[in-house]
Amino acid sequence: MFKVIFTVDYEIHGNGDGCPYSLMVEPTHRILDLFDRYDAKLTIMAEVAEILKFKEYKEEYGSDDYHYEAIAEQLREAVRRGHDVQLHIHPSYFNARHQNGRWLQDWQEYNLAGLPFERLDYMIRSGKHYLEELLKPVSPTYQCIAFRAANWAVSPSHNVVRALVNNGFSIETSVFKYGRRDGIVSFDYSNAPSNLIPWPADVNDICKRSDTSLITEVPIYAERRWIGAFLSTSRIHGVSMTRNHPIQSTITDGIDTRLSMTAVPKRLLAKLAMPFRLHSWKADFNKCTGHQLIRALERADAEYGELTDDLPFVLIGHSKLFTQYNERSLSLFLNFVANQPNRFDFGVFGNFSF
Repeated sequence: MFKVIFTVDYEIHGNGDGCPYSLMVEPTHRILDLFDRYDAKLTIMAEVAEILKFKEYKEEYGSDDYHYEAIAEQLREAVRRGHDVQLHIHPSYFNARHQNGRWLQDWQEYNLAGLPFERLDYMIRSGKHYLEELLKPVSPTYQCIAFRAANWAVSPSHNVVRALVNNGFSIETSVFKYGRRDGIVSFDYSNAPSNLIPWPADVNDICKRSDTSLITEVPIYAERRWIGAFLSTSRIHGVSMTRNHPIQSTITDGIDTRLSMTAVPKRLLAKLAMPFRLHSWKADFNKCTGHQLIRALERADAEYGELTDDLPFVLIGHSKLFTQYNERSLSLFLNFVANQPNRFDFGVFGNFSF
């Protein structure tokens, strides 16, 4: 049987723009209400670095302009209603300063996987402590066990995996097979062992198995598809939102983002080749239609359904991108899963013992 795990990255725009109530609280309220109608479970990947800054602002200025109390109450309410909350970190927020109505992030710490072990250990420990202190009074059995990195940045893996193990995490969920990035954050997950089946992750290379590992990589479900498969109204909306709140133009201090003379033609050739290459298509419930998600789950069932163990089918979304169109389209997928209890069920990471 497949356990369908919905994860939502709970955050404002990456460049610091946006109202937390509009981008986090309000859309997540709609997601929770929608999921409750189908007895589905949501896993909120709470971006604790931002949330701690919103809390700090409230305490320093005596004004809850960034809606910290609404955020904290929503996380508590989600757990009360049987949903889950796990850890997501954008490291550039840990040293962020509030100035002229904006958060000025520390772009030197933008790439999580490039940080020293001691710094990662502190960030992950702080995030886990915050969530457990907030949520254990609601549910004494609550545990922060799963982690997702900003920008899926867990390569190189050595410091990230060691910091997670050091803080008692058992699950990492950033990798999506075939995924590649080449820029301020760079990774290549083409050689990941599976697009769906979890694996014990090697401390030095998260895309390799190690039977002695204490961390299990639970990948976001992905397929290798041609570019036409990416076309949807919601995906166009997501691209538009990203372009309206660009990271690249914000990062100017301390990081040389210029391309070398050899990199310029290489980047151009890569763009020209895009229509002719296969790309990593994630099960993204913001950007995919309900029909696309149904077909993806059926393809996964056709490939892996003969296995006897329960398998996690992990979807990703972002609260800031959850539109009313998403809500209507996603209902089709939720109804499909709910009406086939012999094949599929809704779940959370805690349902698995790896």
